[in-house]
Amino acid sequence: MDFGPKSILRTLIPAFLGVMTLVTTGQAGQFGNNNRAVGGVMIDASGVMRTATVQELRELTDAVERGWVPVGGDLAKRAEMRMVSLRGIQNAIVKANAEGREIPSEVQYLAGLQRIEYIFVDKKKNDVVIAGPAEPWKLRPDGFVVGTVTGGATMRLSDLVIALRSVETARQEGISCSIEPTAEGRLRLQKLMRRISLRPGQSPAVYEASMREAFGPQTIQLTGVPTDSRFARTMVAADYEMKRVAMGLTPSQVNGLDSYLQMSKNSAHASNQNPRWWMACDYDALGKSEDGLAWKLSGQGVKTMTEIDAISGDGTASQTGKKDKLAQAWADAMTEKYSELSQRMPIFSDLQNIMDMTIVATLISQEGLAQKANLDLALLTAESDDLPLASFNTPKAVEPQCSFIRGRGGKWVVTASGGVDINGFEVVDNPEPVDLRASVGSSAVAARGLIWLGDN
Repeated sequence: MDFGPKSILRTLIPAFLGVMTLVTTGQAGQFGNNNRAVGGVMIDASGVMRTATVQELRELTDAVERGWVPVGGDLAKRAEMRMVSLRGIQNAIVKANAEGREIPSEVQYLAGLQRIEYIFVDKKKNDVVIAGPAEPWKLRPDGFVVGTVTGGATMRLSDLVIALRSVETARQEGISCSIEPTAEGRLRLQKLMRRISLRPGQSPAVYEASMREAFGPQTIQLTGVPTDSRFARTMVAADYEMKRVAMGLTPSQVNGLDSYLQMSKNSAHASNQNPRWWMACDYDALGKSEDGLAWKLSGQGVKTMTEIDAISGDGTASQTGKKDKLAQAWADAMTEKYSELSQRMPIFSDLQNIMDMTIVATLISQEGLAQKANLDLALLTAESDDLPLASFNTPKAVEPQCSFIRGRGGKWVVTASGGVDINGFEVVDNPEPVDLRASVGSSAVAARGLIWLGDN
């Protein structure tokens, strides 16, 4: 990777344009009918993602807008806490199927929920209820469905269903996403770098096309959830956007969150080490009422973590358990600014949402909440023709992108890697007793703005 005595390009970052699925129901009970376009990218027949053109994105948004139903009634108002009945959701789906129509938008978008903060068991109504702040929702020009007040991503029923159906798989293998360069690609890049020498004042950007070709496609690795689901694509998109922010290819638009590349430009870097970042769950201990019928989630939900990977002579990477001070500083800054970043870039609030849903799904399973309510959740928890989920072309690879910044001693630096790790069991296994009656006790479920979403 030597560009001459004073200029060295260290590492290429695997990166790709962000992914966001759009939900447009094509038949009763089905979520999604578009198999290629995913809000900002297109996926070719081989599963490689590329940037969507302006025309493609416009056509995609137009298709969704044609079936868009304006939010009305109570759902057109912001609510500090809106309660959503899982029994009511199932009833609404059954009714839509019986009438041969689409699942109502208020069900698809979970009545506008932005977060899930409480889970209640209502024994009198044989129900499990999720609750949290909610807003009316709208479609952005780039395909994101967001709240009209904060701009955060609106929760989706399709993601909740995947979370509920994936608990046992997650128990075995975890839920994770990573985008990884290949060892062969690293070796090809190293060989290319040894043949290149920069002239004084010349930027390595002139060799970007050759570097991209040598490094080759990066592989997308997913575990724990169906790879063709919107849930999986959200993880991939969030991982990607994190890399682009770190690389300086996408501005964070948040004061105090510069790119890692900018932060590290005056620092020394080892040529055989690579800082890696990933996002993981970040919750306080779950609150649990004395009777075990009310639960509270608190905390931001997402944090950014880092460690150093060692790159061996054959191009393979291995974890070291060590941390780079600057990489840790960038991870801390992203964690601190996550809430603000989520409003600027909704994919990060989308990730926050699926983490909330994973905790809820794990809690329902681990604590037997449906059984306590004498509620059969089979429609949501088991695969069924009565509630088919749309299957999307699975992204398998992404082409690399490059960014460059001159560091100390005339060296050129580009570096990042990472992923997403969602461990719902770690959170659910450590609840803390708490008195929830003062805020929203389980006895108040039926009287505090409950949206039943169907005949109950």
